[in-house]
Amino acid sequence: PHRTILSNTKPPSPPPLAQEKKMRLSFPSQHRRHLVSMILMLCTATLTITKCDAFGIGSGKPTMPIMGLGSIFLKPKNTIVPSLGEENDLNEAGKFFTDAFWRGKVGGGAKTLSPAQSMSLERQQTMEFRRRYGSKMSTADRRAELMLCRTPDGEFLGCAGIEVDKISKADGSQGMFSAPLMSNLAVNRKFRRRGVAEDLVKAAEELARKKWGYDECYLYVEKQNVPAVKLYRKLGYRPIWEDESAKTLLPTEGGKVKNVSTTIVCMKKRLGGLRG
Repeated sequence: PHRTILSNTKPPSPPPLAQEKKMRLSFPSQHRRHLVSMILMLCTATLTITKCDAFGIGSGKPTMPIMGLGSIFLKPKNTIVPSLGEENDLNEAGKFFTDAFWRGKVGGGAKTLSPAQSMSLERQQTMEFRRRYGSKMSTADRRAELMLCRTPDGEFLGCAGIEVDKISKADGSQGMFSAPLMSNLAVNRKFRRRGVAEDLVKAAEELARKKWGYDECYLYVEKQNVPAVKLYRKLGYRPIWEDESAKTLLPTEGGKVKNVSTTIVCMKKRLGGLRG
């Protein structure tokens, strides 16, 4: 394949001393201390926190609903866990990905998928997820995972895949090497621009670095997908080569799914805070 190598505002004045004394007199210090104690008691009494890292390791105990002042200051966080090859999770991810990625795909994809398009793409996507992240993989050397992000209520927010795969060298030679490759990043349309994509990318990188021992991560992205390229650059990825002979699927407004040409950019990042 043909490949291109890329190498004056002043701070406000403090209130007058007399005004400051008046403010203090109107709200005595013992009352302030009492109010702070009440806030801490309410937050502590109405919140149970279960810690969960990117790999789904937690206490396993149910959490109490956040009530009172705790609902204002301590909001629940989304959880990111690996699918571990669970068939139900992969099926749900395949259905989600069809709507989040293929509907309105960058490059002129149909804004609304026909029933035939949805069925075909969902079937292909689910089969692809099972092949790459399914339970047939050994648990002792499971170096392929689909990270799933959900709200505390279980609503599906997004997914991102990470696996050790063969990467082509930047010099255009036939040589290849093994390294973590991130793919299949998609976010629920209702929750975009809220940091979900960034959290999924970081979770995938953490898995590759801490569990698999790699200090680099790669990804492929279509050059015409400008928002995605900007996101990856923001997160520290840099382009190393382009493939102008790549192909991709494109659902059309006419109800078909075409195989069209595109340009793929391979991007790389040094993990652990280093950029390559």
